[in-house]
Amino acid sequence: MQDDGRTGSGEWVRPILAYLTAGSAFAVLDYLWLSNAAPRLYRPAIGEIMADDVRWGPAAAFYVLYLVGVTWLVVLPALKAGGTVRALWTGGLFGLVAYATYDLTNQATLRIWPIHLTLIDMAWGAFATATAAVVSVYLTRRLAHRTTQ
Repeated sequence: MQDDGRTGSGEWVRPILAYLTAGSAFAVLDYLWLSNAAPRLYRPAIGEIMADDVRWGPAAAFYVLYLVGVTWLVVLPALKAGGTVRALWTGGLFGLVAYATYDLTNQATLRIWPIHLTLIDMAWGAFATATAAVVSVYLTRRLAHRTTQ
């Protein structure tokens, strides 16, 4: 019996591929975004409350946890039912809600947090997460098929 990456000894293939491909896509997108948006968008708007340097420990914890959520709640369900269209919509919704949690909390609790930053950041979260989820579904399907042949 051929292992399809979903049962038997290959059960681990799809979740690991999904996590790695979503993580790779999201990392590229977020690097491009942050390297361009930080000096042009964030620093002028909230520069006085920003750290001088990135704190890599909390940043890594965010990416690890966020991508667990994207993989478990968006990519794996999309692989089972719906494919890239489902990944697009659920990824966009997941990103919007996650980034809204951060941005709206900041807007509610900080003296300096402009509305334009909230709206742009929420849109970015939706776009980046949807894109990473679609890329992950596409690549995971192809790579899982290759690894289980």
